[in-house]
Amino acid sequence: MKIGFLTSGGDCQGLNAALRGVAKTLFGAVPYVEIYGIQDGFAGLIDCNWRKMEQHEFSGILREGGTILGTSRQPFKTIRNFDDSKNTDRLTTMVRNYHKEYFDALVILGGNGTHKTAYALSQYGINIVTLPKTIDNDLYGTDYSFGFNSAVSKATDVLDTLHSTAASHGRIFVCELMGHKAGWVALYAGIAGGADVILIPEIPYSVDSVLEVIDKRNQSGKNFSIIAIAEGAITCEEAQQPKSERRVGDISPGMQLVRVLDEKLNQDVRLTIPGHFQRGGDPTPSDRVFCSRLGAMAGELVLQRKFGYMVALQGLSIGAVPLSEVAGKLKTVPLDSEILKQTRLLGISLGD
Repeated sequence: MKIGFLTSGGDCQGLNAALRGVAKTLFGAVPYVEIYGIQDGFAGLIDCNWRKMEQHEFSGILREGGTILGTSRQPFKTIRNFDDSKNTDRLTTMVRNYHKEYFDALVILGGNGTHKTAYALSQYGINIVTLPKTIDNDLYGTDYSFGFNSAVSKATDVLDTLHSTAASHGRIFVCELMGHKAGWVALYAGIAGGADVILIPEIPYSVDSVLEVIDKRNQSGKNFSIIAIAEGAITCEEAQQPKSERRVGDISPGMQLVRVLDEKLNQDVRLTIPGHFQRGGDPTPSDRVFCSRLGAMAGELVLQRKFGYMVALQGLSIGAVPLSEVAGKLKTVPLDSEILKQTRLLGISLGD
């Protein structure tokens, strides 16, 4: 068997652990298998940039962050763009290179955009198995994606650290966390990190509601507040506007909120943006176990020649979901979810 591995989209913790899981399963199950590492995501498949990997290269990488294969973003909307140097579009080039190299299958690790491209390739007859990678946890078809637990752990560390300096100075801290379209990271980290207000893209927020929380805390003798805001959060007023008009320039949601609060409060208001800190470093033990399980299942699907599937966590079990049910679908925080109800019961404001 000749299998190509590639990691696409943003990096995150657990990519190497998942690659290791697939490789160990394949190497341990068949007498002869060749694994080729495709460099820098779909760009490597387009440019024929791959190399044969030895079994020992997958040793010692369980705890390493990032990806040993490198990664890049290849937006789905550009895969039909014509490439003059190859005299064809990028999708056709990838299909042609796959057959030219006589790959038996591709194992692809990525998020939403990656799965749209993977599904497009599968429709051209490419044998594909995918693994759900995104810290945003917004990939449809799986209860969790790997990297999410590690990102939440990093974000929680930041919120934990802000508490002492906020209390010491009587400050309002706004911590802007990752999540353009879904608020999973901000929600989980906000709960774990003891935030007083959590603002997510799914629930447009009112500045007056945020001010009310701060005022109640001040009146009760708590002269500081911690606000966790997702980078895709919007106000109630913005929710009524076309997306193109919601925010002008480089003002992030966190900075926008800080400026408004600074005008209305007689308190020091500070912004913290951990940014890519959330997707870097080593995976948590939970993600290492999760990635190993996903990798083993992906390897099993390849051995069974069961292609066109994404491995996924469903309940307590690792299963397989057809790519057709995953591609192009976004998993946001349901407004009627138990976790939002329980967040409110804990006394945490969601800004509405």
